[in-house]
Amino acid sequence: MNCDEAEILLHGLVDNEVGSQHAHRIEAHARDCAGCAAQIRLHRAMREMMWHADLRFSAPAGLRSRIKAALPAAAPSRHTLFKGFAFGSVLSAAAAALLMIAVIRSDQDQVIVSDVVSAHLRSLQADHLTDRQAVDQHGIESWFGGRLGVAPPVPDLTQQGFNLIGGRMDYVLGKPVAAIVYRRGGHFINVFVAQGGRADRDTRAATMQGVNVELWSEKGFNLCAVGDTGAEELDDFRRKFNAAAWAGQL
Repeated sequence: MNCDEAEILLHGLVDNEVGSQHAHRIEAHARDCAGCAAQIRLHRAMREMMWHADLRFSAPAGLRSRIKAALPAAAPSRHTLFKGFAFGSVLSAAAAALLMIAVIRSDQDQVIVSDVVSAHLRSLQADHLTDRQAVDQHGIESWFGGRLGVAPPVPDLTQQGFNLIGGRMDYVLGKPVAAIVYRRGGHFINVFVAQGGRADRDTRAATMQGVNVELWSEKGFNLCAVGDTGAEELDDFRRKFNAAAWAGQL
């Protein structure tokens, strides 16, 4: 089975809608294909979140009284009534759209957190932290640039207490990303970097399976630091990474 064939059947596998023979072939392919394995994790994480997500919205208790107080005392004309319905429909649609945007953004972060935590744990369990060991930071930047088409920042934070170990190619949401590896004592920190951040975004923090995660966007990159260090220590790492990565830039 190749990737094109597997992609067609991925949803069926996640929803238990394919036969055992096809399921075995897809899973066998995914064991040797990081991209398809990431897609399966993504679909399963999304399915799990949608299953447990509480998307019901209850109106505030005082909404009815506020609406009644805002209505005219006299009975409205048919024309006024239809205009009110039209405006109410537009307002409801706008409110629903804003709610869905907030939910999608939150869920997207949760899916990313799930994927990067899995990649972090996999790199430790499989003893595959790096494809390229650190000789100097510029060598790793060039190595990533030749594979991703853009070189992510790879600051050397040895003086700040975080040793640069090296880098590897990994996958997040099924797409190739740079994974930069640092060590502090007996702990490893993976920094996943992907091009595509359209605007700088504040840091969002999460914890999953005992692993701390921080996500942010900076200078056209989406970044995610993952480690089994304490939350404060990981935040300290992120600040030092940012300060060194874009030193001298506005």
